[in-house]
Amino acid sequence: MKKLIPKYARIPLLTALTINCFVYFVLRLFLRDAVHYDLSLPLDSAIPFVPSFILIYILAYPQWVLGYILICRDSEELCYRVMAGEIISKLICGLFFIFLPTTMSQPEVVGDGIFEKLTRLIYSLDAPDNLFPSVHCAESWLCFRCALEAKSLPRAYKWGSLVFTLLVFASTVLVKQHVLVDIPAALIVAELGQLLSRRTRAGRCFEKLNNGIFGETL
Repeated sequence: MKKLIPKYARIPLLTALTINCFVYFVLRLFLRDAVHYDLSLPLDSAIPFVPSFILIYILAYPQWVLGYILICRDSEELCYRVMAGEIISKLICGLFFIFLPTTMSQPEVVGDGIFEKLTRLIYSLDAPDNLFPSVHCAESWLCFRCALEAKSLPRAYKWGSLVFTLLVFASTVLVKQHVLVDIPAALIVAELGQLLSRRTRAGRCFEKLNNGIFGETL
């Protein structure tokens, strides 16, 4: 693990993970009795339910782990800036979850195939709320978007990441975990977080924190 994750990247990654868990899992505990809105469009009802895409939906999680580690390994500057932007975007998502709680109706999953069982499992673990913007789409987009700035990553990885990210977008609506408007909202919030990180140089907070804990030499 010490070889996999550089010392300078440990605090940014751990902070981003903590904020992510707080925004997505903890906030919903306080919003159970809030009025939730369904942002479904007529087009959403025309999108078929395809349980096999639950595999793509689940594989997004290892995409995020691998993607962020590879991005952070590229350089300190990129690590600090990207992770600061990730945290900013997640805080913006939190504001939407608080002031615009959303929900959606999900289909009854019929069948005993592996994909149907996985879908029922995800439904039981991940309630249909905290939908707008889609954290799933935002994370996958950032893994692709910020990989483009990593000089150490090969072109094949970057384009492969784009293809997989587009499949993740599709999976969120094909397994009925999100509605269509959640996807563009996720892209806007993700890009806004990165923009604010650049403009405010928020990543310097990690540099100062690392220097204070580990010293000047990492």
